[in-house]
Amino acid sequence: MKSALIVDDHPVVRAAVKLVLEAERFKVIHEASSAAEVMALLRKHQPKLVILDLKLPGLGGLEVLERLKSANPECKVLIFTSQDPLHYQNRCLRGGAMGYVTKTNQLLQLHKAIQALMSGYSYFAALPDTTHASSPLDRSEKQLIDQLSNRELSILEQLALGKSNKAIAEDMHLSHKTVSTYKTRLMKKLAINTTVHLRELAKRNHLI
Repeated sequence: MKSALIVDDHPVVRAAVKLVLEAERFKVIHEASSAAEVMALLRKHQPKLVILDLKLPGLGGLEVLERLKSANPECKVLIFTSQDPLHYQNRCLRGGAMGYVTKTNQLLQLHKAIQALMSGYSYFAALPDTTHASSPLDRSEKQLIDQLSNRELSILEQLALGKSNKAIAEDMHLSHKTVSTYKTRLMKKLAINTTVHLRELAKRNHLI
């Protein structure tokens, strides 16, 4: 029996994805709205397919993907997110995801991706060649972002959204000191010295 787990914090999105899964003849469909719920549902139900958003409260989708694949390597994971694939698709591929579909696409793409994964194939979009980017700034910023760890990228996003170190620490179950250390490391790796510049970089690169 085909079973699936939808991980997304928006009820309307989960409802739309559920309709797609039902059309693809999935009989058992579970839902999670946060990273905290995922592992328990995964252990209990052992779904064949997980459809995972990257923008989740708490840990965030990239870290959920890591934990999910570590706990159940055989589970097929399809990323369905609003995040720009330019910065995220290769990370998800390295993390063990088998497909990546952006929410800006029509749901037909989600149908095709599910069919591909369940037939044993992957489903990723062709990305532009950034080695020939029109602007040296665009090229160098992508290179800087690519060198960040998944957790650093997650903290970058949250800082760029204006969240305080304390709020980030609470959401990610980290100490305030740890978040402060990550922030300092980010500033150094990205060669910037203010949160304003960090936010501008994140906006330029469609991270927020």
